[in-house]
Amino acid sequence: MEKKPMGKWDTAIAFVLEMEGGYTLDPNDPGGETNFGISKKAYPDLDIKNLTVDQAKDIYHRDYWMPCRCDNLPAPWATALFDMAVNQGTDRAIKTLQETFGLTPDGIIGPATLAAVNGADDRKLKLFLARRLTVYARLMAANQTLLVFSRNWCFRVISLAEILFKG
Repeated sequence: MEKKPMGKWDTAIAFVLEMEGGYTLDPNDPGGETNFGISKKAYPDLDIKNLTVDQAKDIYHRDYWMPCRCDNLPAPWATALFDMAVNQGTDRAIKTLQETFGLTPDGIIGPATLAAVNGADDRKLKLFLARRLTVYARLMAANQTLLVFSRNWCFRVISLAEILFKG
């Protein structure tokens, strides 16, 4: 039987779940208790420890994929924006995307943002990833306790670039 190719959502959520891992309670993590990357801080009423992968996928689709309008973006951009939204928040991810194109960063994926992204080349996608690294650098400069995450954050962006620019 021939294997069905993965769609945009499948590729993006597989990457996020691989990077986020399972249950953790890291005192250095501003999100606090997390499971599959879903944090107690963001979802205080959720039983994080007993969260299932399907519940995490539903949250990611509803609260990150859809607000970023990833279904309307080319696959590499959908994965890149979704992953940044998961790791750094949807507002910051969308504004970073808009800044990459010289657009007014309003945090809303509208017609101008969609047109810019849909007409973009690989160089712009690399610039978006570079801006993401800059956001991490600013976060660490403002809060030195976040330095413990620097290696993992860089690894995440490098790993993302590998899947975005393969082939």
